[in-house]
Amino acid sequence: MSDSIPVCAAPDPEPRAPSFPVPEGACDTHFHVFGPAGYTLEPGRRYTPPDAPLSAFRRVSDALGVRRAVLVHPSVYGTDNAITLDCLAAHGSDPGLMLRGIAVVDNDIPDTELERMNDLGVRGLRYNLLFPGGPPKEQIEAMATRIRAFGWHIQLLIDVSVFDLDIVAGLPVDVVFDHLGHMSPGKGLDDPGFQRMLAMMRDGRAWVKLSGAYRTSANLMPPWDDVLPIGRALVETAPDQCVWATDWPHPGFQSTLPNDGSLMDVLADWAPDDRQRQAILVDNPARLYGF
Repeated sequence: MSDSIPVCAAPDPEPRAPSFPVPEGACDTHFHVFGPAGYTLEPGRRYTPPDAPLSAFRRVSDALGVRRAVLVHPSVYGTDNAITLDCLAAHGSDPGLMLRGIAVVDNDIPDTELERMNDLGVRGLRYNLLFPGGPPKEQIEAMATRIRAFGWHIQLLIDVSVFDLDIVAGLPVDVVFDHLGHMSPGKGLDDPGFQRMLAMMRDGRAWVKLSGAYRTSANLMPPWDDVLPIGRALVETAPDQCVWATDWPHPGFQSTLPNDGSLMDVLADWAPDDRQRQAILVDNPARLYGF
């Protein structure tokens, strides 16, 4: 089966500095680590990742001026969070790059393991519902109830234009939408699902990651102008509920990989005001992840 699983290209090894001054304490709220060998990949995974250790991400964070980051457990490792927890245990309090984590778990995970994850810096659980086979509503609700005591949130990879947001609108914890809601920009801002996401943001219980423009854009290269209205609508609607991310090393993307400096540059188009960028890069992630 491994012969049919596509192998991802490695990220751009020369990240460039962004074109605007990055405020002190800036945070990349979504990156992954892959390897070294020894961590078991899921046999049914959708892709085989490149080798992408934390040391390689440090070159990115240094180039971007980022000193805080959120390590999101990748789907290719399933619910075995060893690579993420090992990384948090070894480097979570590094003053050069302070880390928090997002885990992927089964519903039968013991409370003691959730407590250990919390102590290591985990601040939420991720559900990938973009593809068939995700957990039913009842399982997400059950886990949301369990993690509420930790102040964690539920992070969702979904296309908000086709996903029934009623499933998550009533959860007892905050909800974080990955990658701008992962909606095709061709559907327009009046799409009912997109408007529902905006309403949830206005209520203060939903957040959106300003990331992944290259994943939904019809354009291979920056500045991904067709995504600009989406980014601006999110920032204009609820600037205090937006955070920013690279999604380094851009796994599962089978086209031209972006330079991470370009990904930060588009934030200046979405949030042209210095105060907005201060909130999105520093203040909002500090609240959401407890930096």
